[in-house]
Amino acid sequence: MPLHVLPAPAPALRSILAALSSPPAALEDRPPALRSVQGPVSPESPLPVHVLDVPGGPGALGSLDGHGDLDGTDVLDHTGPNGPGLRTRLTGWRFLLRGDDGPVAAAETVLTPDGWTFSHFFEGPYLGSTELALRRAESSATLFQPRLLSVPALYMLTLWLHADPEADASTTALTPADLLVPLAPAPPGITAHRPYRVGELLPVMTLRLSPAPLLGSPA
Repeated sequence: MPLHVLPAPAPALRSILAALSSPPAALEDRPPALRSVQGPVSPESPLPVHVLDVPGGPGALGSLDGHGDLDGTDVLDHTGPNGPGLRTRLTGWRFLLRGDDGPVAAAETVLTPDGWTFSHFFEGPYLGSTELALRRAESSATLFQPRLLSVPALYMLTLWLHADPEADASTTALTPADLLVPLAPAPPGITAHRPYRVGELLPVMTLRLSPAPLLGSPA
């Protein structure tokens, strides 16, 4: 079943098209793959980009949920209009830039006081990993809404398959029915391209964020 890909805000798409049609003098701001591509390049697969901030940074044990005695599923069950559960923030929209032979780069927009505007072009392993994850998700029997979820404290980017395909892109709550697919390269101990239920991945993320015991201290 195909994914329910939300249309990007029109100003966001216009800002990408304007950046792509910028004069040759601006080409130095583009990654090599985009500078060298022959033929037209089109922005496709728009994905809202959300960020999951972990209070206290990488050393904050249990800070992913704020409830040291709850597992990932229990934490998500506390999410609601008045609940403390896990929430993200929408920071941008990302587009894959496709040439004749596939994605060559990506472009990202950010929200400013004047609205959505172009931020930057980039390339790297997440391009192919994103396309692979989207292609695999399209074969799912469940209809999802695809997003990107960044966890800066773990240097991790995931394809967030939101279980409510009709939700607004700015919806920030993670739900128990959502899937997270870590993109490659993934942090140690987390398998890239494996779909995780959110409640399954949270304990692993918490473990990765836990400080290592000092030498000579009890484990």
